[in-house]
This record gives sequence, C-alpha cells and structure tokens, in this order.
Amino acid sequence: MDLDANRSLIAAALARIPGGDKAALQTVYRLTSAKLLGVALRILGDRSEAEDVLQEVYVTVWRKAADFDAGRASPMTWLMTIARNRAIDRLRAGKQSRRMDPIDEALDVADSRPIADGALETSQDNARLYGCLGQLARDERAALRGAFFDGNTYEDLALRLSVPLGTMKSRIRRALLKLKTCLEPNI
Repeated sequence: MDLDANRSLIAAALARIPGGDKAALQTVYRLTSAKLLGVALRILGDRSEAEDVLQEVYVTVWRKAADFDAGRASPMTWLMTIARNRAIDRLRAGKQSRRMDPIDEALDVADSRPIADGALETSQDNARLYGCLGQLARDERAALRGAFFDGNTYEDLALRLSVPLGTMKSRIRRALLKLKTCLEPNI
C-alpha cells in the first residue's frame, strides 16, 4: 500500500472513531502502533514504559479523535505528537530516569509491514524531508532535531542553547512552518 493510501486509510479510520467504531480504532492501531512504539521507546528508553505510553496514546485517540483535523496535520503527525507528548509527560513525572539513545535505536522496533511495501515512496519522501531540513538555518534544524527526534522539551533546549523559552518556541514554530511549506506538493 502506498503512503498516500495509507494516510487516507488512517484519516478515514480516525473520522469513524468518534462514532464509537471499534474496528476503526483497530485499523489505526494496526497501521500505526509500531511507529508510535518506536517514538515512545526512543524517548523513554524502556520498552515496558513505552508500551504503557502506547496504551495511553490509543486511549487518547479513542477519546479525542474528533479533534483530529486533516487540514492542520497528517494523521501520523497528529498521532506522533500525542505519543511524543505522553512520553515526555511520563519523563517529567519521574517514572523513568532520563536516558537518551541515538534515534537509530528505534529502528529495532518491529514493523508489521512488508519491507518492500512502499520502499520507493519512502526513499523519495526521506530524500525530500532531508532536502527540506537542509534548507533550514542551522539553529532551526538543531531545535527541530532536539525536540522531535531526541525527545527534548522546549525548556531543555532553551536552557542548553542559552536562549529564552519564547525564542525557542518561536524558532521551532518557524522551522515547522518552513518545513511544511517545503514538503507541501507543488500545485
């Protein structure tokens, strides 16, 4: 299944969840759980904690699927943001000592999709993403990587880079807008 079809399938399933469609939630889980577990595992560094976060993510999805707006974000972006925020919340609550492994550690998480499925599209999407990241200013790129790939909070990044919290938030927001503009299909 290609990436656009997968995105559409997830978005359609999310739209059915507010009506109590359990099969739709199962579809979302089947198509996204491996990736979301990888996000949580990367941030928390503990599989048991990551699995607990994953459960919280799908409870949140069940309760808040009506909040998903396909015009504002892709389904995976919305879901990954929930997973990232839940994992960071768990870190803040002190239930896990902070340990950050390289992002490549998330690659060891099993993915149920066949490897060849969408390999070409994935390769092209990755090349586009890295191309767009390369167009960002160095400080914007570092802020995005720190927040979204390394799981750091905005506060941590602001302290580490010795900038005010508002500046860090603005920097990340500006970088996300530039990235979105770069990644949008040319019409």
